[in-house]
Amino acid sequence: MLIILAFIILFHITSAILLFIASIRNEWWVSQNFSLDLWYYCNTTGCHDIPNSATSDAAYLQTVQATMILATILCCVGFFVFILQLFRLKQGERFVFTAIIQLLSAFCVMTAASIYTAEHLNFKGDKFRNGDYGYAFVVAWVAFPMTLLSGLMYLVLRKRK
Repeated sequence: MLIILAFIILFHITSAILLFIASIRNEWWVSQNFSLDLWYYCNTTGCHDIPNSATSDAAYLQTVQATMILATILCCVGFFVFILQLFRLKQGERFVFTAIIQLLSAFCVMTAASIYTAEHLNFKGDKFRNGDYGYAFVVAWVAFPMTLLSGLMYLVLRKRK
């Protein structure tokens, strides 16, 4: 049981690290001349705020930012709730509250990555049209199944001796 518990903790921490990387790094959309993340546009002269990011045309970007931050926060809160439940739950009970928090985190990551994908597939701006998805975008999609599996593991996990 201790090995399973250590594996689940390691899996949860890995999910949180992936969410932090996906939220912070500047590689969601890349080209030879620039890179773009959720907050900044970087080119050879330096990093700048994304043009028109505060307008209604870029409301999708604000939604992606909010859901990625929420997913990261929920994943971290879920870990602390798991640690509390580990010592507070009676024997034989399941970690349902932790599972719900982790599944909400997975839903937020999926929402953010889906919105970003849909907006860049239909992107009409000339400045950022040419490019490819970067590694932080891929990390966000990898974090989704990891947080989902983590939440499902908590649903199945029972506190045993």
